[in-house]
Amino acid sequence: MSNVKGDPEMTKAEHKFPCDQCGADMRFDPGTDRLICDFCGHTRAAEHQTTQALAIREWDYFEAVADHLPPIATEETRFTRCGNCGAEVELHETTHAAECPFCATPVVMDTGTHRHIKPQAVLPFVLSEKDARDAMTRWLGRLWFAPNGLQEYARKGRKMNGIYVPYWTYDADTKSKYIGERGDDYYVTKTVMKDGKSEEVQERHTRWRPASGRVARFFDDVLVLASKSLPKRYTDALEPWQLGELKPYSPDFLAGFQAEGYQIALDEGYAEAQQIMQAQIAQDIRRDIGGDHQRIHSVNTDYQDVTFKHVLLPVWMAAYKYRDKSYRFVVNGQTGKVQGERPWSAWKIAFAVVLGLIVAGVAAYIYQGK
Repeated sequence: MSNVKGDPEMTKAEHKFPCDQCGADMRFDPGTDRLICDFCGHTRAAEHQTTQALAIREWDYFEAVADHLPPIATEETRFTRCGNCGAEVELHETTHAAECPFCATPVVMDTGTHRHIKPQAVLPFVLSEKDARDAMTRWLGRLWFAPNGLQEYARKGRKMNGIYVPYWTYDADTKSKYIGERGDDYYVTKTVMKDGKSEEVQERHTRWRPASGRVARFFDDVLVLASKSLPKRYTDALEPWQLGELKPYSPDFLAGFQAEGYQIALDEGYAEAQQIMQAQIAQDIRRDIGGDHQRIHSVNTDYQDVTFKHVLLPVWMAAYKYRDKSYRFVVNGQTGKVQGERPWSAWKIAFAVVLGLIVAGVAAYIYQGK
């Protein structure tokens, strides 16, 4: 999908949250509905509390791919792209150099802007940075074969980065026609010889007959990752997300955090969402066919009222470099679930092997001495 068109005069509004007491930048306090100043400790209600809450809006998918979204649906932001992992991260306007939160590579802020579809909803951080670091430390502590340097990294309490990761959600009203077969098992008594004796056994057979019909299902919030910066197996393993806690997008949720720009285009995400829908539709068809076995020969699905929204989900992240390779750890900022990649300590593995051989040798010696 090409860049979304919009009002050429429209630019992203500048959102700053100065402290009423000292003027320092305030940040959103996870697990609360307030902003807090780390400099003087002053707090105040988040802006989304002091304004009338808007409903979370979804946009027509086919209007979007035809570049017919209204200007209000898009915004223009400054993102920097990491040359190592390709992540696009939105940084503060005054930030010109930083470390990529996804791979710990130094990056320099781009000067250009990027027009994209505006987030419609956000899942606010619930876990604080300390809670997330504690969860990661416990997880790393269970990795016996990890290098000591990696475990020391966790114990030192290096600050984690709070990132809002982009996702798409898709809704669709589907009606599917199918042609297939239903298989019903039946049993035939058969006499066989076993150990020189005849014995009756039940032999299973399947009787197949044609089957056809219709199934319908409404899909709500089919979730698709819109980032390429993290291994999908890790982000998928952070699920489930409690999407019922989504809030209408408000910049104050992002105060003190970073937000990644989406790298998976809307139509790419929809193709993946359709695969998820088709797998569920296949299950519905098998239930509709019934019997002991089912064969599905063809499915024709009509997708109606397809809508989408761009949402941001909270992830605490740490990047660790070990022998010139980046390793990443991610924590679900809502539930505390941890996933990550890890190096192996060669000497610990060798020690375990030698220890195992010693134990085996001692056991063999004791056994032979009996």
